[in-house]
Amino acid sequence: MTRLAHRRLDAEGGGQRIWLAFGGEADQPWLRLLRRGFRHCFAAIGDEAGWTVLEPLSGRLMVARLPVPAGFDLPSFYRRAGLAVLGPFAPAPAQARAIPTLSPLTCVGLCRALLGPGAPFALTPYGLFRALGGMESRQSRKKILTAG
Repeated sequence: MTRLAHRRLDAEGGGQRIWLAFGGEADQPWLRLLRRGFRHCFAAIGDEAGWTVLEPLSGRLMVARLPVPAGFDLPSFYRRAGLAVLGPFAPAPAQARAIPTLSPLTCVGLCRALLGPGAPFALTPYGLFRALGGMESRQSRKKILTAG
């Protein structure tokens, strides 16, 4: 039984869809402390008009509307590039909070903010990947060879 509070959409869901991509090499020395292949995460938001990528980089937030057709399969492109991709997720509805959440702007914090208050707690990209059920999706795609 999983206790995931975020909302995963089916493939036919309408409106905005959030995909999270995990990967990265160590371009900063302190990133070497994180698990290889899970040193960074970022979000891609798809809608009927196309794709917007939100990527927190060292010291700044990059937001880009990609110049690709609306039907372009960006999650598959990222998977072919070697990234682990989870989604689609529904964006969090806007809510008023009595006490604002104080947290640094990190890649994990941005992805959790997009998922909303029900997002699982995580401090590292790998922790978020696991909390969102990423290990199950990776194992289900694992190729098994049998002696025949």
